[in-house]
Amino acid sequence: MNTQDKVAIVTGAGSGIGKAVALALLRAGYRVTLAGRRLAPLEEVAAQSGVAADRVLPVSTDVTDQHSVQAMFARTWDSFGRLDLLFNNAGMSSPKAP
Repeated sequence: MNTQDKVAIVTGAGSGIGKAVALALLRAGYRVTLAGRRLAPLEEVAAQSGVAADRVLPVSTDVTDQHSVQAMFARTWDSFGRLDLLFNNAGMSSPKAP
């Protein structure tokens, strides 16, 4: 299997490390689901990548919401039929101790 056959999900893909990883994976030939809270930055990353629209899937996802995460995985499966790599770059922090 070459990278043209591989599928990745990158959370936090709208900026910073997530964006850099998503763009690198797309350049390497992966099909990538771009996950993040705000759709507009994800769409900007997809446009910046220069890849065909059928290779990149921006999905608004709140990783603190189980249903949102399940929907993101379902959309990835429906669009690409598989998942090979999860780059879990988004999360939440716990409250500060008193």
